[in-house]
Amino acid sequence: MHTSPADPALIDSRQAAWRLLATLGLVVLGNSSMYIVSVVLPTVQTEFGVGRADASLPYTLMMISLGLGGLLTGRLADRHGLMPVLWVGALAVCGGFVGAGLSGSIWAFGLAHALMGFVGGSSTFAPLLADTALWWNRRRGIAVAICASGNYIAGAIWPPLVQRGIETLGWRQTYIMLGIFCGVGMFLLALRMRQRPPLVAQAPAHAAAPVLDRSRPFGLQPAFAQGLLCVAGVACCVAMSMPQVHIVAYCTDLGFGAARGAEMLSLMLASGIVSRLVFGVVSDRIGGIRTLLLGSMLQGVALLMFLPFDGLVPLYLVSAMFGLFQGGIVPAYAIIVREHFDPKEAGARVGAVIMATLLGMALGGWMSGWVFDVTGSYHAAFLNGIAWNLLNLCIAGSLFWRVRKIERLNERELAR
Repeated sequence: MHTSPADPALIDSRQAAWRLLATLGLVVLGNSSMYIVSVVLPTVQTEFGVGRADASLPYTLMMISLGLGGLLTGRLADRHGLMPVLWVGALAVCGGFVGAGLSGSIWAFGLAHALMGFVGGSSTFAPLLADTALWWNRRRGIAVAICASGNYIAGAIWPPLVQRGIETLGWRQTYIMLGIFCGVGMFLLALRMRQRPPLVAQAPAHAAAPVLDRSRPFGLQPAFAQGLLCVAGVACCVAMSMPQVHIVAYCTDLGFGAARGAEMLSLMLASGIVSRLVFGVVSDRIGGIRTLLLGSMLQGVALLMFLPFDGLVPLYLVSAMFGLFQGGIVPAYAIIVREHFDPKEAGARVGAVIMATLLGMALGGWMSGWVFDVTGSYHAAFLNGIAWNLLNLCIAGSLFWRVRKIERLNERELAR
């Protein structure tokens, strides 16, 4: 295994492109459980005889574990490289799916998903986002977007396949087969990730980038700046989780059936792939913090559109709109860390921010189910998501203001 950093000449190279392709496959396989659990939610609720909030528990446990695991796997990848971390993750994904398929209670089902999140999914998200950001400079935004789009490709591919498997084989057999397929695939792709990334602190390629003091990101202490990003990440993903986690159950309650809900989830996430690629191009031009602000504003608009529409065709359209509007938010956090913090700490810091976004998804998934149980309707859950998105917007706006202040100071210095 290569233990020293790669030659900086390999940044933006063909080797970086092949590595990005392997990374995409790893994200698709390793994050499969994140969207599959939403599809089986109505079936599991019926089989185990629990309420909507309790049926959301496996998703909540998985996302919390995924976030906490991102801190661990990010640090391990910084220290030991990606390949051994990914091999352990492959075993966890395989074991988690098989364990869930054999579970006899909602708690056993939830703990199996927690295993997949803590060791499996966490190894194929934050560490890979951080790694990708270090292999690219001129096209960093689009490269990170391609890596992150694997998460949505997983969401577009797996829900309809799993729904088909549930209808033909049953959810338990479907889970066991997925575990074997995803675990073996991750193990093989991890062989492409031996080389450590370059550790050259290069400036962002977009013209709008200020001259940065990486010891004081946004003019703040690093820990405080990291904390603000984490709070924003929680808030944005509490809002994001409402449609992503509950759209299948929402459609079932409206009488459209779980299959229509799974199609809407796939449409939402397929649109998110396009969104992430487009936002990747945009971020190469305007930078990470502006991309975060833009995406957060658009996510708020999309959430508002769910309130007046509950017909089948409008819900398909609004689901596609939601995917198109919010896909660039999470990758923006990785780009912000790469632009404003020390690259030697990229894995751990991206892991911390991604942990916050995943905790937000976990909190939002459970909270939406709880609001439904209390009110009997998802209308209040959408309003709750909109309120959390406003908090995210406030933090993104304040960081943008600080970046603009630094840019103006730099412009004055250059003018002298």
